[in-house]
Amino acid sequence: MLKTRKKVSDEYRATSAPRLVEVPTTKYLSITGRGAPGGPAFTDAMNALYAVAYTIKMARKKVGTQFKIAKLEGLWWGDHPGAVVPDSPEEWNWQLLIRVPEAVTNGEVAAAAKLLRERGKSAMVDSVVIAELEEGQCVQAMHIGPYANEKETIKRMQAYAADKGMKFSGRHHEIYIGDPRRAAPERLRTILRMPVAQN
Repeated sequence: MLKTRKKVSDEYRATSAPRLVEVPTTKYLSITGRGAPGGPAFTDAMNALYAVAYTIKMARKKVGTQFKIAKLEGLWWGDHPGAVVPDSPEEWNWQLLIRVPEAVTNGEVAAAAKLLRERGKSAMVDSVVIAELEEGQCVQAMHIGPYANEKETIKRMQAYAADKGMKFSGRHHEIYIGDPRRAAPERLRTILRMPVAQN
């Protein structure tokens, strides 16, 4: 059985204290958009992403090569360089991600989208693609609590990077360990990751 997290546990381990991690090139199912999380576009995109992921999983199960659906991840950025993310959620750009095994192909994604459309699913499934993310060296920390309070964790990460003679050099990356539908906001766990480069 293929597993998306084989030999990658270090990338998904974090504490409240920031640390450096080396992240190899990684394959994901991906969909991009803009606007506040929880809005119609965001919700439709997330549903489409999961629908394609589970359709591929079930197709592979029939031939004995299924994989575990990984945690949802997301990249967030604004239109202007310098800020981690804009203050206004309506100005957020996002790329939602689900990590998949290297063996998953574009053909499987296209076949899953076609099947889902035939079953009456939203045409948004056609926007799901395979993407490879190259982040390299990153600062990573566990944020515990509401998403709205992430700024304090990001400040600690930025200070840690500065102490190492580094600066943020990529898009803000979140890995959703906690489920907001089941956990109280103060108990949510989210891994925050930022690519860094030498000053």
